[in-house]
Amino acid sequence: MSSPLSANVDAVPSPEKPLLREIPGDYGWPLFGVRRDRSDYYYKQGADEFFRSRVEKYKSTVFRCNMPPGPFMAHNSKVVTVLDAVSFPILFDNSRVEKKDVLDGTYMPSTTFTGGYRACAYLDTDEPSHAEIKGLFLSQLAKLHNRFIPMFQSSLSELFVKLDDDMSKDGKANFNDLSDQASFDFVFRLLCDNKSPADPDTKIGSDGPTSFDKWLFFQLAPLVSLGNKFIPHFLEDLLLHTFGLPFFLVKPGYQKLYDAFYKYGSTILDEAVKRGIKRDEACHNLVFLAGFNAYGGMKILFPALIKWVGAAGEKLHRRLAEEIRTVVKEEGGVTLSGLNRMSLVKSVAYEALRIEPPVPFQYGKAREDIVINSHDSSFLIKKGEMIFGYQPFATKDPKIFANAEEFVGDRFVGEGEKLLEYVYWSNGRETDNPSQNDKQCPAKDLVVLLSRLTLVEFFLKYDTFTVDAATVLLGPSVTVTSLTTATS
Repeated sequence: MSSPLSANVDAVPSPEKPLLREIPGDYGWPLFGVRRDRSDYYYKQGADEFFRSRVEKYKSTVFRCNMPPGPFMAHNSKVVTVLDAVSFPILFDNSRVEKKDVLDGTYMPSTTFTGGYRACAYLDTDEPSHAEIKGLFLSQLAKLHNRFIPMFQSSLSELFVKLDDDMSKDGKANFNDLSDQASFDFVFRLLCDNKSPADPDTKIGSDGPTSFDKWLFFQLAPLVSLGNKFIPHFLEDLLLHTFGLPFFLVKPGYQKLYDAFYKYGSTILDEAVKRGIKRDEACHNLVFLAGFNAYGGMKILFPALIKWVGAAGEKLHRRLAEEIRTVVKEEGGVTLSGLNRMSLVKSVAYEALRIEPPVPFQYGKAREDIVINSHDSSFLIKKGEMIFGYQPFATKDPKIFANAEEFVGDRFVGEGEKLLEYVYWSNGRETDNPSQNDKQCPAKDLVVLLSRLTLVEFFLKYDTFTVDAATVLLGPSVTVTSLTTATS
């Protein structure tokens, strides 16, 4: 495996002020321009080529376009797109960018999906409820930190048993299904006082992941294409991209989840009530945190991690296994201090988050007239304009990262750690820490810890593996095709 090139380690924007230029691009004629861009994005080009072709056309990583879904889901599809590592962080500046109701972009799903409340993720930092609810979750995650490793090890242990069974029976295994079940099990037990969702009295059984999947799909359908050549594009647009899907079709599953979290998440909900948050509102936010933020992110996070590590090949696997087994032996087990010593494991986890971030889109509305910089130009964004960032381009900026399109496992080892400030997956820089006054993922450090722990537990048990990967809706689909169990 190639080593990261040091030429880009110290890459920073030029201190000289770039020339101010007009933002290139256009929105086209009303209705027709939106439909043109939507057709290109979903059917003719796909997301990556949609953005790449416009960068080439306009000779700029900042430009104007329409973002799907368009009418009638969104009343205004016009955005200023930022695609490089320099311009993208404007989306983290809450003093200049408003984040009210922009989690999913130019549209917002009905609040019927969240009990009639706007979940914390949809609140702007200026709204008082944002600090109250995010502060609650930050404090509870801090209290639960001692449970992270043992609980996730338990969930991974069950995953590996099922993985071995599937490989023995079929010679291959769908990693996504196994990962989804393990993720749901961990999230539920973490937030519900170690209660297993499989216990009959939760009334969830093995349906938890499926119930969340349906609930997520009904909210995020406007952002996806089914990719089915037998469904005419106009029909898919009518079904998914024109009107919101109704909540009542997924209400029974959501109600079961809500009831289970209401009953068994009492420790967090009791604390919410003490802080002046209505119990019902707190519970809907807890379900959103568990299902949308945590489980929804893990649906992409872990398959992507296994996909990229699997594709990297046996040489990286040997290096990971050697580092992991050496440190675990010296520590007498898997410990937090031991995880912090595993520099290659940390780098691989960060590299997976860089090359395929779980949440590819970021939006924000300019609170005031803003001048932003790219690598070579400045642009004026007017107050009220929507700013859109496509993160996979920003975190694969070739002016920051050498071999930006390649998965380089040791990219962030040693001097490469300087590049972590350009890893943006958490709606903030990797070098920043979330607070109740920003929109950075409250579980940022937990996500990185779980990614590292997945690698550690995997390579304690296995020597090497291979995968086949494809893309489904918003994330990767991964099939483990071969698996070699560790011999020592």
